[in-house]
Parts: sequence; structure tokens; C-alpha cells
Amino acid sequence: MSQVFSKSPEHCAKQGGLTIDKSYKKLFFAFSSFFSIVLAFIFLIWLTLHPAKPQFSLREADVYQLSLSGTHLLNSSIQFTMLSRNPNKKVGIYYDELQAFAAYKGQQITFDSFLPPFYQGHEESNLLTTSLQGTGLPVALSFGYEVEHDQTAGRIVLNLKVNGKLRWKVGTWVSGRYRFNVNCVSVMSFGPNAPTAPLSSNQAAQCSTAV
Repeated sequence: MSQVFSKSPEHCAKQGGLTIDKSYKKLFFAFSSFFSIVLAFIFLIWLTLHPAKPQFSLREADVYQLSLSGTHLLNSSIQFTMLSRNPNKKVGIYYDELQAFAAYKGQQITFDSFLPPFYQGHEESNLLTTSLQGTGLPVALSFGYEVEHDQTAGRIVLNLKVNGKLRWKVGTWVSGRYRFNVNCVSVMSFGPNAPTAPLSSNQAAQCSTAV
């Protein structure tokens, strides 16, 4: 006599569920592997290219006003031109959220001035010009004394700064945003016989850049 074995509906459901679970695991594993390979490929390209940070140099700076109103409120007017250069042969740079200001002996002496964002191609250079203003800007009580001391010494040193965020572009891939800071030092003649306005410096000076 032959025997007939039959599977219960519950047993069949368990077998089918096991097959579906295995399929999802294989799909997930395949997707994870592909994603890891893509990330590794991008990382290898990144290591190979070694993007260099942008270079900035100060071209010209003019101080039209730097005067105290009362004992510690400053009115200022400064204009400067800076050259920005991308030294990379295969990496472009997007500049975002650019803001510039001037400082004197660690004190900010103008309000922030916002520059329009722009893209810089391979080994490309751009001139950036901005006007900085300050009206009734609070400064330390020692500010007037420091300026008089510099006038006696015959020169004044200002820091012209640009802060912002940049993104690297390699082919069609664009990185996340990285904060960068530029600091340019401008030395100007400021003796008793120097003209009152504008104080000028048109000697090119390299700026420090931190990314």
C-alpha cells in the first residue's frame, strides 16, 4: 500500500516566507556591495587628485575713513581687491556664503559684507572687490590710543578677512560644504606726513588660507 504525504497550509507558508526572506537579504547584500564599491572608487579618485586649497592674494586696499565718534564708537570705510586662484588641474570649486570684514589688533572694525557665490574652474583666477563700512561700531576704549601709537610709528596694519564655505567638484561629483577662512595682512604708511585719506596699499601680499 502506498502512502501519500501532504503538507499543511501552515508548513507551505513557512517555506515560502523563508524564500522571500533570503531574496531580500541577497538584494540588500548586492546593493550594499555596489554602494561600497562606488564609495571606495570615489575615495580613490579623491586620494589620487589631492585637491589643493585655493590661493588668495591681496592686490589693493584703501582706507577712506577710520575715525572715532565719542570714545568708543567707530566710523570706517575700507575697500579692497583680492585675487582668488584655484591651483587644481582637475578639481573645480564652488564658493558659498562668502562674507568679508576688516579687523585691527583683533577688533572687527567694519560690518560684514556679503559677496555673491561663484564657481571657479580648473586653474582659474577671479578678482574679488568689496566695500566695507562701519557706522557707530563699538570698539575698545584703547582703540584711539592704539591708532595714535601706530601713527607715531609711521604705519598701520590691518587684517582683511573672508570667511565662507566651499565645495569641491570632480567631474559630475560635488562634495559637501567645507568652511574656509582667509586672512590678508595689509601694511600702510600712516605717519604724520601721510595723506589723511585714503590710506592705500597696492603691494601684492599673499594671504593665509585655512580649510
